[in-house]
Amino acid sequence: MLKLFLPNQHVKSIFDIHPDELKKRGLKGIITDLDNTLVAWDVKDATPEIIEWFRMMNEHNIKVTIISNNNMERVKLFSEPLNTPFVFSARKPLSHAFKRAAKEMKLQKDDIVVVGDQILTDILGGNIAGFHTILVVPIVQTDGKVTRFNRKIERQILRYMRKKGKISWEE
Repeated sequence: MLKLFLPNQHVKSIFDIHPDELKKRGLKGIITDLDNTLVAWDVKDATPEIIEWFRMMNEHNIKVTIISNNNMERVKLFSEPLNTPFVFSARKPLSHAFKRAAKEMKLQKDDIVVVGDQILTDILGGNIAGFHTILVVPIVQTDGKVTRFNRKIERQILRYMRKKGKISWEE
């Protein structure tokens, strides 16, 4: 059961995910979280660095879809200028949004990686749906109310997994 909370990989940021490495592993798509994964949760627009990251993925034919538990206005405002498909009100960790994103990308599970900053939503949801998962360090240490509660549970899970030798990275 606890293995569902374990990501396949851990990186410091989205910028540590490169299209060449993805292609070497046969990956053709990314399903990514928005808040605290791509930009801080209280930042409305993509930064120049994120715009460049999306451009680089596009140049290498890596499809990207954003899935977020946030509302349509927030996700649409961020995604449309990037010309990036999105799923809002995703209800992560339920697997429906992940499967929907894969179907819309016209890719199989083995072709896609799920990236996010939360174990209880992004990683658990991606693992339940059968995808390869990558946990990134949250961009900022502040969160909305629901996420603050999730982070407390995540810290307990991470402490337990570290104690059992299941993970080696630092918080």
